[in-house]
Amino acid sequence: MHQPNSSEILFITSYPPRECGIATYSHDLIRALENKFNKSFQISVCALESEYEKHQYADHVKYILDTSDSDAYLKIADTINRDKNIKIVVFQHEFGFYHQHEEEFRRFLFSLIKPVVVVFHTVLPNPDDAMKSNVQNMGAAADALIVMTENSSHMLTDIYDIPQEKINVIPHGTHLVPHIDKKILKEKYGVTGKKILSTFGLLSPGKGIETTLEALPSVIAQNPDVLFLIIGKTHPGIVKHHGESYREMLEAKVSELGLQNHVRFINKYVQLPELLEYLQLTNIYLFTSRDPHQAVSGTFSYALSCGCPIIATPIPHAKEVLRDDAGIIVDFDNPAQLSSAISLLLGDNTLRKNMRLNGLHRISATVWENSAIAHAILFEKISGNKISLQYNLPEFNLDHFKRLTTDFGMIQFSKLNQPDINSGYTLDDNARALIAMCQHYELTNDQDDLKYIRIYFNFIKYCMQPEGYFLNYVDGDKKFTEQNNSINLADANGRAVWALGYFISRAHLFHSSLIDEADVLIQQALDHMQTVHSTRAMAFTIKGLHYYNEKKTSYKSSSLMKVFADRLVQMYKHESEEGWNWFESYLTYANSIIPEAMLYAYMETGEQVYKNIATESFRFLLNMIFNKSCIKVVSNRGWIKKGEVPACFGEQPIDVAYTVMTLSRFYDVFKEEDYLKKMETAFNWFVGSNHLHQIIYNPCTGGCYDGLEEHHVNLNQGAESTVSYMMARCTVEKYFGPPAPKQDKLKPNPQRQLQFNKKIRY
Repeated sequence: MHQPNSSEILFITSYPPRECGIATYSHDLIRALENKFNKSFQISVCALESEYEKHQYADHVKYILDTSDSDAYLKIADTINRDKNIKIVVFQHEFGFYHQHEEEFRRFLFSLIKPVVVVFHTVLPNPDDAMKSNVQNMGAAADALIVMTENSSHMLTDIYDIPQEKINVIPHGTHLVPHIDKKILKEKYGVTGKKILSTFGLLSPGKGIETTLEALPSVIAQNPDVLFLIIGKTHPGIVKHHGESYREMLEAKVSELGLQNHVRFINKYVQLPELLEYLQLTNIYLFTSRDPHQAVSGTFSYALSCGCPIIATPIPHAKEVLRDDAGIIVDFDNPAQLSSAISLLLGDNTLRKNMRLNGLHRISATVWENSAIAHAILFEKISGNKISLQYNLPEFNLDHFKRLTTDFGMIQFSKLNQPDINSGYTLDDNARALIAMCQHYELTNDQDDLKYIRIYFNFIKYCMQPEGYFLNYVDGDKKFTEQNNSINLADANGRAVWALGYFISRAHLFHSSLIDEADVLIQQALDHMQTVHSTRAMAFTIKGLHYYNEKKTSYKSSSLMKVFADRLVQMYKHESEEGWNWFESYLTYANSIIPEAMLYAYMETGEQVYKNIATESFRFLLNMIFNKSCIKVVSNRGWIKKGEVPACFGEQPIDVAYTVMTLSRFYDVFKEEDYLKKMETAFNWFVGSNHLHQIIYNPCTGGCYDGLEEHHVNLNQGAESTVSYMMARCTVEKYFGPPAPKQDKLKPNPQRQLQFNKKIRY
């Protein structure tokens, strides 16, 4: 969409292959930033190590700071100041990184002339004078501070007297996961039939795992099929100073309590894909930290994102996130309380399910993609206009699109990303799916698309009735439902004509016999459509006839297009007045389709009145739904009525997608750059440019969330939303090109490779 930006952001942090939580955190955050914003800025790393811990790093590590070398701090500060590409310096701060070198670190911070962001991974509630002064100095030197909980933010202001305006709360990131069926994963890992309790992380006495072991006997008495997984190797720092004494103590306790058949040690550093699968098969996750001042836990966050019901000790992070029935809090070092909580959850499937859903909704805003957006917005703000955010175009992912599709058609709804066959099927969804899959096939020539195109086409054919109209609602047993008798089907019929017309317009891509079948269907439908007066049904029909006429112009189609266009003209003249250039006295759903229909009528006939109404009404709509930074489509909580204050929030992906498609057609005809800019802005709503700054499209599953509310995203990924995203995604590729070929997102570009390979040590 834009040319890459040479601005560079330098992260000063521990970094893999160093094994520590902050190293993993930084790696995940940088990867997310690269995936979403590599056209906006480049990222480099200054890896922290000491005389006792040195590593070989990948090419993206530019500098290495030996934190035990007093002279190194000012040397690297001078290098950073002289590097014109570096626009922002981000410190991932933990007090242990600079132990006995706090003064050198302070001078390092104050000597930097670049904007500085300090990320506090720990904020302690009862500092001595030296620590308080140290934190205050960091606050004074930094242009912005980041903490991961509201509790940490309050401590910085209330205890350390740091101005609130400097503090940004960006929660610890979590991973998007596909939520694979537990039965499948339990079979994969050889734990079929077991109720899985788990905990993970680098082992140390602070984990409190012995508390769980002491709680297990009474749990097992009621649940003999319990298995407790202790996932992770011993912390390298513990091994260095104490060997494996903690793990050996735990193993001895397992033997002492007779738990050999109920506890399994997975004694290795588990790679992320495997770890996320272990968490997804977990029935209850146990977080038993013994540190009441632990500000945040990545392990806790990852477990929540995998849908684990959680029992946790009361660290501030857990108390914030697990409020309101999202989990259970137990006291520190209290095996009896922990045992009761485990037994309660194991015995109540409904409670576990509710906690799982509450936890997922609570944690959804923290996925790494959203964390990257929050960081990037902060970088843009403090860069002094040296960074301008440009969202990357996601690669195609049809996984959920196909998962929703049976051999009969596309299922209507999902619970999260699991298709709900009980919701049945609709003509609406399958008509849109036919269009989207045709778009994808035209772009990619993916032969697998043809199977799905045939399924959606056959569904449309199945819904055609002998009288020449379509029914919309079909249940999971392929029977038409009573809804067809109580709901106006005009819009669904219009969408079917749109889908068939679009399909016929791509006749060169498909077998002629299939196109002939579509032609028969559309001719049957046109006889029935004569009686339609629904605004959007007429607009959808005009759109379908426009496409149809590209290949098979007929008097019937052209005359019906004009009849409908003239009806829309009369509606517009009746309702339009100064400040309200619209066809109705309200704006509801699928609004952009109406001016788009008028544009097609103008393209078909050349009549100026159609053009004038198309441009006037579309300009009015755009003014209603665009602000300076993003699109805000009409709320499904309440339509915008003439002369009334509109409802807010409740935005639907389908309206954004329709707007993208209409903008593309207006740009094609009039070549006005503003249409192109608004098309990009509208599409970016899906990838995070919205009032919550959260993704609506899920790149992990390929699904699209069902709606954007005031404070949260609806995490269900139904057919309407997922297909709408795909139509928008296919549309914008024509104008902005495909994503760059997939590479190692953390590898710097070739022009900077030599600089990175030097790995300058300080």
